[in-house]
Amino acid sequence: MPRSLNMVMATMVIAWSSPAFAQTPVVWNTAIIERDLAWFGSAEARSIADTVILHQSPEGGWPKNTSLIVSPDDAPVDPASKNTFDNEATTLPLAFLARVIAANNRPADRAAFDRGLDYTLMAELPNGGWPQFYPLRSGYYSHITFNDDAMVRILTLLRDVSAGVEPYGFVDDARRARAGEAVARGVKVILATQVRRDGVLTVWCAQHDAVSLQPAWARAYEPPSLSGNESVGITRFLMSIPEPSDDVIAAVEGAVRWFETVQVAGQRLQRFTGPDGRPDVRVIADAEAQPLWARFYDLQSDRPIFLGRDSLVQPEFSMIERERRTGYNYYGTWPQSLLSRDYPAWRQRVRSNPS
Repeated sequence: MPRSLNMVMATMVIAWSSPAFAQTPVVWNTAIIERDLAWFGSAEARSIADTVILHQSPEGGWPKNTSLIVSPDDAPVDPASKNTFDNEATTLPLAFLARVIAANNRPADRAAFDRGLDYTLMAELPNGGWPQFYPLRSGYYSHITFNDDAMVRILTLLRDVSAGVEPYGFVDDARRARAGEAVARGVKVILATQVRRDGVLTVWCAQHDAVSLQPAWARAYEPPSLSGNESVGITRFLMSIPEPSDDVIAAVEGAVRWFETVQVAGQRLQRFTGPDGRPDVRVIADAEAQPLWARFYDLQSDRPIFLGRDSLVQPEFSMIERERRTGYNYYGTWPQSLLSRDYPAWRQRVRSNPS
């Protein structure tokens, strides 16, 4: 989901105490787990871990759209944002704590990680999917949530935990086994939710009904549809499976064929200032433009579709309100590197190592 606190989070930084890192601020986003491993043994990292733990709920999850390097006493969390996997909540804190544990092995960090991992495993739906929030809430929050790569991030974390790859080597055997079993169920539901039309595999919706597994509504402008965005992360995750089954290979091949078929050529997005002086976005013709993909495609026709807050399906981007045109990504280049780089490398690997 869009991150309404992006600007706030970007300013919530802490200068590193070590003179060597004095010019590099710490910001709570995915970059924090990409830092040099030596840093996670620093007093700075341990202090941040203490604050991250303060944000953990009694159930074991973490809130979204919250800078976890700022004490909850100084930045109270909206209760509606707690206990979620949306916007990297829960998975990012776990990945961060794992690195701090590997460098310091503090009991408090280990206890918080175990509680968060148990929470993640408990949140899994019986069919192998994950909801956006747990405990479950009414509405779309309890659908199987591929939106914004929520479930892919969970599966990636659990896969690494189950394999015991660093920094997850400290996880006990019982939890590693549970994580592996959860990943297997997750892959199974990914294959089950891939939309098949007339026997042909396509891609996925951003969210699927937790019972019927059918594409489902989320917010007013997020309809049951084929996703040109979230389907990329799902396909990449399937490609990461070391020894893919025939079903996994078929799923990847089907998704790639679909991405190739539905790309929008000869158009690009242009930002401009409207007659009223406000910023706007439009689609213009450009024969030299890189291909685009729509966020939403009609389930039957593969036509790009666009919805505003009124939930009315429109065939053209220009027909939805300016607020949505400028505030949501209806077009993107999401599959581009998948098609040009990742898929060819994966295909070569699969051909070289037939199962």
